[in-house]
Amino acid sequence: MGKPVVAIVGRPNVGKSTLFNRLVGARKAIVEDIPGVTRDRLYDITDWDGREFIIIDTGGIRFDEGDIFAREVKLQAELAIDEAGVIILVVDAREGITHEDEQVADMLRKSNRPVVLAANKVENFNKQLEYYEFYNLGLGDPIPLSAMHGLNTNDLLDAVVNKFGPVREEEDEIDAIKIAIVGRPNVGKSSMINSLLGEDRVIVSDIPGTTRDAIDTPFEYQGQKYVLIDTAGIRRKSRIREATERYSVIRSLKSIERADVVLIVLDATEGVLEQDKRIAGYVHEQAKANIMVVNKWDLVDKDGKTMHRFDQDIRDELKFLSYSPILYVSALTRKRIYQIIDIANFVVEQHHRRINTAELNQVVNEATLLNPLPGGGGKKGRIYYTTQVRTAPPTFVYFANDPELVHFSYLRYLENVLRQNFGFEGTPIRQIVRQKKRDMQ
Repeated sequence: MGKPVVAIVGRPNVGKSTLFNRLVGARKAIVEDIPGVTRDRLYDITDWDGREFIIIDTGGIRFDEGDIFAREVKLQAELAIDEAGVIILVVDAREGITHEDEQVADMLRKSNRPVVLAANKVENFNKQLEYYEFYNLGLGDPIPLSAMHGLNTNDLLDAVVNKFGPVREEEDEIDAIKIAIVGRPNVGKSSMINSLLGEDRVIVSDIPGTTRDAIDTPFEYQGQKYVLIDTAGIRRKSRIREATERYSVIRSLKSIERADVVLIVLDATEGVLEQDKRIAGYVHEQAKANIMVVNKWDLVDKDGKTMHRFDQDIRDELKFLSYSPILYVSALTRKRIYQIIDIANFVVEQHHRRINTAELNQVVNEATLLNPLPGGGGKKGRIYYTTQVRTAPPTFVYFANDPELVHFSYLRYLENVLRQNFGFEGTPIRQIVRQKKRDMQ
């Protein structure tokens, strides 16, 4: 379930990051630049032939055990391979096979993962001898390409998608609300599930990475059916530290995609860290209803203003989630734990809320009268008509005389107006501006 995962691996300087940027570049360009979203990612989403997939970039693999940095990079690559359903091995067609290429290929054969061999930096695609020797790696046909110039990447993507399994239909009950619990290792995700269920259905440990695979736990509360999706952790290995932290994101992606509402779990004793921003940013970009749940609240020394200070800190660090409720709980003492379900029900309802067209246009028209669109070159911007085209997330289309005059900052203003009038707490809002049709007044 969820999108397939593809990892790009290889020794240093073969063009892995160039290929990664080439494959995801068009998608990255349209992601909104909101303060607080971490952009130093090693993963992204792309699609080909109707199939979306997660793609992971990795550092150059070296086999120098005496170099601590090389060991860490190799470990991260191994974790990426462990996460992936398909591997792209990138080699340098100009340099030919090196000993490190052979070592990486040997590592991939042992992984039993399907591998697509990419012979990068090919200059003349008519000269098969430039990449023929890579057959010796025993990983099938090398696909010649130039990531730098975007040449022949189509053949590479065809080969990757052909190795995906068939699309599986969701088997969860349609009327069950799916709640994904995501967060850094050791913030208390499994403890929270146990607390919600009132029993030890999930192994709990203070060692990050106890949970190996995503665990779906159905339950019923006050007549409503739910499925709790516990984000899979990372299998423990030596020297795992940062690699565990970074690759916990990849695990979270799979759970987030299937969820109706996402609980972003933060640790009250540590505050918002960079890893929290990565995970929260992905939830926002996937347009999922969400709640920020601050766990371990029982461990914080409090005065009359403690919660207010925490609210301010979280809002400052995660500005892009200004619409999300914040709930302070203790999985250990079960303090406020069942409020999670009540708020989850509420934000799911907000996520699916549809606004009457007449009421919507009245609110938007009043907003544009109070704060008119700026003009451009003597031309005055105007929004003629607004409609809600979908829910989950609520998506609105504004028909304007000139879409270019409706700037991002003005859309932010309109989003605030929609939230003030209609709520939409806990759900992202998507806004689209289109050219006015001739028959609209």
